[in-house]
Amino acid sequence: MSEVAIKSQRVVLPHGEQPALVLIKNGRIVAVLPVDAAVSCPILDVQNHAVLPGVIDPHVHINEPGRTEWEGFNTATRAALAGGLTTLVDMPLNSAPVTTSVANFELKLAATRGQLHTNVGFWGGIVPGNAAEVEGLIARGVLGFKAFLTHSGIDDFPNATEADLREVMPILARHGLPLLVHCELTTDDAEWKQRDKRSYQNYLASRPKHWEDDAVNLMIRLCEEFRCPVHIVHLSSADSIAAVAVAKMKGLPLTVETGQHYLFFNAEDIADGQTQFKCAPPIREKDNNDQLWAALQQGIIDFVATDHSPAPPDLKQIETGDFTTAWGGIASLQLALPVLWTAAQPRGATLNDLTNWLSTNPAKLIGQSHRKGQIAAGFDADLLILDPEQTFNVTADMIEHRHKVSPYVGRQLRGVVEHTWLAGQLVYERPKFVQLNQGQLLTDRTM
Repeated sequence: MSEVAIKSQRVVLPHGEQPALVLIKNGRIVAVLPVDAAVSCPILDVQNHAVLPGVIDPHVHINEPGRTEWEGFNTATRAALAGGLTTLVDMPLNSAPVTTSVANFELKLAATRGQLHTNVGFWGGIVPGNAAEVEGLIARGVLGFKAFLTHSGIDDFPNATEADLREVMPILARHGLPLLVHCELTTDDAEWKQRDKRSYQNYLASRPKHWEDDAVNLMIRLCEEFRCPVHIVHLSSADSIAAVAVAKMKGLPLTVETGQHYLFFNAEDIADGQTQFKCAPPIREKDNNDQLWAALQQGIIDFVATDHSPAPPDLKQIETGDFTTAWGGIASLQLALPVLWTAAQPRGATLNDLTNWLSTNPAKLIGQSHRKGQIAAGFDADLLILDPEQTFNVTADMIEHRHKVSPYVGRQLRGVVEHTWLAGQLVYERPKFVQLNQGQLLTDRTM
């Protein structure tokens, strides 16, 4: 593979943004040189466009095999490339079968063939009765495990109990692998479904913050007891922030993500019948979400991930607006970067902040911080070129996801991805895909 260099006045390096020339060979960054350095290879000068590490999204539901009418590897990873994402990690549910055994994981891996346009890794699943599969899944290459503390929405992925977690956490602690947890300890309440089915406020009230807070407190206790790395996914309750901060001050191996939708939208602005906004936990009020922002900027929340969870329009109940039966999930994979940047820039965030929240810190969770998530010598040349000031309007026809239902359609966003580079190769140059099928399976945390 030949050498190439990318030159920019705005290269986002670990210590800050500066003019630089990034020298690439054999898929890796071999040096970061002064911007006027002389090199004997072709130079791509992107001038004032920014060069960032490729986005890493460790919370994506790709739904293949078995539910490709929802999404599949081909459409998900195409959408990722168009948004500057270079590495995804697929959740173990919404596919059929779910990734809770080695045999099921083999079916998942077989389904990727000829369809990976970005790098893709996988989480295994923890459900009642599958503890005996954990060691085998680790050996086969999952990057960690996901559990729900409430009904997942998929009957073949039931929620784990505290007893189930106590059985598997010593194994994960021994291997140093994270346990990702959907934190809601729910109580049976069907009464809300008898009220106004189109009311967002009715849906919001049906999933109170204390469900999350109780679950987060449980996971902090188990994290302290077993010293197993615990990762709280899609935190929406600001009432859990204080407990997380205390746990981190104690040195517990606890990390937390929130989602773009909790930072971009507020419950007060969601009209009745707009089921494209339904997710669990729900999008909460502005005051709550301002506190999430503060926790993110203070480092209490580690990063932001989409929880891309697409479904066909009929399952989202777009026509009826019925929140009681609509599928809970937001499709946003392609828009991960501009959504966050649009909301973050007015709050004083920098491109370095964006890089930490979308690349550097997610790389740590998936065990790839030695090779991904930074622009530095020795790291994979997974990069994106960004025009950070340009705006665009989200339209359905620009979305590469299988289905075009998204609460971001019609919004004006800031930050246009001009190029995506994967392992030192230009794979996307807006608006065209230059090379496809260049993604790799990410089934080894030590590569």
